[in-house]
Amino acid sequence: MKNIIPLGKLIAVGGNEDKGTYPNPRTRRKYYLNFFKLGILKRIVLETGKLDPRIEVITTASMIPEEVGPIYTGSFAMLNCLNVGVMDIRTPEDARQPEYLERLKAADVVMFSGGNQSRLREMFGDSEFLKCMTQRYYDEPHFVIAGTSAGAMAMSEHMIRGGSVPDALLKGAVKMGVGLSLLPAAIVDSHFVKRGRFGRLIESVALHPKLIGIGLGEDTGVLITDGNLVETIGSNLVIILDGHHIQHNNAAAAKKGTVLSIENVTMHVLAKGNVYDMHERKFYVSKEAQAARHPKPDTVDADSTVEQA
Repeated sequence: MKNIIPLGKLIAVGGNEDKGTYPNPRTRRKYYLNFFKLGILKRIVLETGKLDPRIEVITTASMIPEEVGPIYTGSFAMLNCLNVGVMDIRTPEDARQPEYLERLKAADVVMFSGGNQSRLREMFGDSEFLKCMTQRYYDEPHFVIAGTSAGAMAMSEHMIRGGSVPDALLKGAVKMGVGLSLLPAAIVDSHFVKRGRFGRLIESVALHPKLIGIGLGEDTGVLITDGNLVETIGSNLVIILDGHHIQHNNAAAAKKGTVLSIENVTMHVLAKGNVYDMHERKFYVSKEAQAARHPKPDTVDADSTVEQA
């Protein structure tokens, strides 16, 4: 039976360029992982507690996995991490291959690339792979599940599948679905500030007011521990939307295409090092400030001796 509070760690990253989705064939293809190399990827490695952890990159969400996979392996190699594999899982049948399950069991890190988040649920939903990964996340303190862009959004139970930015805050502008359910307390959105996705996260929270909305800026991520504590890592910002105190809210009853009317959504802006407690729904300026409020006897802060991203 799994623990009620997960012992493992989630690292959700806002992304930079979409790596794997090009709706316009004339779009110039750029692959930027520079924001990862000395920041977020390094933090992923540090959170395992190992110098050269076993890392498995899952390119399922991407439409160009043969190009995306080598970029990640090359970027990890710059951090002297050479024990990296790529799981090229393109069908539900692939996800059920014993080889991939065995590799999952041996991994210290599972990293989901960007692309289309719905593909992740389609390929892994109700699979032994997802059950094993979830079990390890709940039971193993140094097991890390990371995801960028679509890979971050798919961590939610109630997952944003898409949404029209021009129609933001009109009922139905956001499309919801079921994610991988690693993060049942929150809804995650990515490329948040640059692509103007405030409206669709507000609608998502209005539809599910007991959940916390996490909007990830680019070049930015969050480290989530205890399934609850959200620490900002990277160079940009994270937006937290809390709907617990919403009073008037017509999101459920409004007709499609009509304007939403929502009273009292709480917003927090988190920069690097800030922490948000999703259970308490409180902002802390640092992890140390949060720990001082909730001291744990006879424990040592394992992160105090390592450089933070």
